[in-house]
Amino acid sequence: MKTEYLHCCFSERKDESGEVTIDEITIPKIKKFKYLGSIIQQKRDIDEDINQRIKVGWKKWKYASDVLCDKRMPIGLKGKIYRMVVRPAVLYESECWPIKKTQVQRIMVAEMMMYMWVESDPNQTQTQDKPK
Repeated sequence: MKTEYLHCCFSERKDESGEVTIDEITIPKIKKFKYLGSIIQQKRDIDEDINQRIKVGWKKWKYASDVLCDKRMPIGLKGKIYRMVVRPAVLYESECWPIKKTQVQRIMVAEMMMYMWVESDPNQTQTQDKPK
């Protein structure tokens, strides 16, 4: 049976004791679960959700990297593709996040790294990465 429960206490009261049983079967308690693409956590923290969204953004960036890293493509078109493909994947459901400044900074750093890859020469980065 794949039944679990998550106890969320949104008040200052700490009432985490007790078990949930159905027909004498104890239901296991978990600290987080994934629901509709978002990671819901017991302690109202969204760090894992932000990490997941950044990973999805990098995955979308990789799918579009042939166009984004092509030197023949105009930079304006690359920006439009980035804003239509990558950014929505990173910011999906972000309007619901109780986000902190440090978390905004992590998203901005990931975005700047993607911009740097778009601007860099792929042949130059490959030769720099090789050990001498």
